[in-house]
Amino acid sequence: MRGLPLLMLAMIFTASAEDWPEWRGKGRRGVWNETGVLEKFADTGLRVEWRVPIKSGFSGPAVSGGRIYVTDFTESSHLKGRERVLCLNEKTGKILWTREWDAAYIGLMETFASGPRATPTVDGERLYVVGTKGMLLCLSASSGEILWKKDYVKEYGAEIPTWGSTSAPLVDGNRLICLVGGARNAKVVAFDKMTGKEIWRALDSNSEPGYCQPVIVEKAENAGARQLIIWHPLAVTSLDPETGSVYWEQPFKIEAGLAVATPVWSGPRLLVSSFYNGSMMMSMSMAMTSGAQKLRAEMLWRGKSHSEIDTDGLHALVSTPVIVGDYIYGICSYGQLRCLNARTGERVWESLALTQEKARWASGFLVRHGDHFFINSDRGDLIIAALSPDGYREISRTKLIQPTSNPGNRREMQAVNWSHPAYANRHIVARNDAEIIRASLEAN
Repeated sequence: MRGLPLLMLAMIFTASAEDWPEWRGKGRRGVWNETGVLEKFADTGLRVEWRVPIKSGFSGPAVSGGRIYVTDFTESSHLKGRERVLCLNEKTGKILWTREWDAAYIGLMETFASGPRATPTVDGERLYVVGTKGMLLCLSASSGEILWKKDYVKEYGAEIPTWGSTSAPLVDGNRLICLVGGARNAKVVAFDKMTGKEIWRALDSNSEPGYCQPVIVEKAENAGARQLIIWHPLAVTSLDPETGSVYWEQPFKIEAGLAVATPVWSGPRLLVSSFYNGSMMMSMSMAMTSGAQKLRAEMLWRGKSHSEIDTDGLHALVSTPVIVGDYIYGICSYGQLRCLNARTGERVWESLALTQEKARWASGFLVRHGDHFFINSDRGDLIIAALSPDGYREISRTKLIQPTSNPGNRREMQAVNWSHPAYANRHIVARNDAEIIRASLEAN
C-alpha cells in the first residue's frame, strides 16, 4: 500500500504526456495539453538533447510512438534530386530508417524550391507523407516499407501549384483524405487508408487546389454533424467526410491561390484568413430545408481590404490564427500580431513586439498551452506569451534554431525558419535546412 501513491503519481505523469502525430498536433487544433511544462526559459537557453543533420525542407516533424518523422530534399542537379522521409528515435535522435524517391521541382517557384512542405501524418503503425510534386506514400511506421503509393500528377492529372503540394493527408476513420487537385472532380480524394483504394472524390478542379490543410470540424454548437472543411481558392466548402457530398459552400475568391492558413473553428464559428483578401468569419448551424434538418453556414463578416499593405483586419499567410472566446489573434501580412473582435472583425490592437520586424511574410506559429502560447517566430526564436484583449504580454523568449531558408525578400536576418515544430512529451522538435533538434521544455 505504501507504493500506491507513487504508482498513482507515475500514472498521472505518464497520462499527461502526449505525442504530436500530425500538422498542428492531434486534431490539427494547434493546442498542446501536456502538464509539467516550464513557464519561463532559463537564462542559458534551451537544453538541446540532440542534433541530427538533415537536408532542406519546410515540412514540420511528427512525433508518435517514440519515433520522429520528417522529410527533406537533396538536390543533385538544378531543381532535380531526391526527396526523403527519415524516422528517428525520439530520445536519442538515432536514424532508424530512411526512404527516398526521385523529385523534380521544375515548374515551381524557384526561390522556395527547397524541399517538402507537408508534415507527415502518423496513424498507429502507418505513416503517410506527400512530396512537393504530389507523390503520396503510405509506409510502415516501424520499417519504412512502402505499403502503397499514389502519384497525383500521373494518376489524377493534377497540376501542382506554384509553391508545390503542401497539404498533409488527414486520417478519418478508415479514410485518408487528401487535397489532390486532380481532374474529373478529384480536387479532394478519400482513399482507403489500408489499401490506397479510392473511396470517393469531390469538387471540380476548376481552380488550383491551394495550399490549405483539410480539417474535421466535430459536432459544433448548432451544427449536428461532423464536417470536412476544404478551403480552396474559390470557396470554403463543407463535405460529409464519409461520402464526400457537399453540405454547404461559401464563395471566397482568393488572389494568387493563396488559401494557406488552416481554417480554425470555435463552437459554431469558422474562420479563414488570406494574405491578399483578408479574413472571413462564418457561423455554422442546422436549418430546416424542405422539411429536413440540413447543415448550413452564413457569413458573419469579412474584411474589406484586398491589399497586402492597406489591411483593415487580419491578412494571414503561413501563420494560422487562433480563436479564444470572442477574440481572434493572428499575424498579419507584414508581421503585425493583431487582435480582432470575433463577432465583428474589428481590430482591437496590433503589435510588432512578437516578430520584431515589419517585413513582408514575417510570421510565427501559435500553439496554445493552457492560458498562454508557445510561438516560434521565423527569426528562429521561441516565445512564451499571453494574448488577451488588453494586448500582447511577452513572458519569456529564447533562441530555438538558426533560420536558413531564403525569405524571398529583404529581411534583417537574411533567412527565415518557416517550419512548424512539434510539441511532444515535454519537448520541442524543430528543424531547418541543416538539422533537426529536440530540446526539453520540462519544468525543473
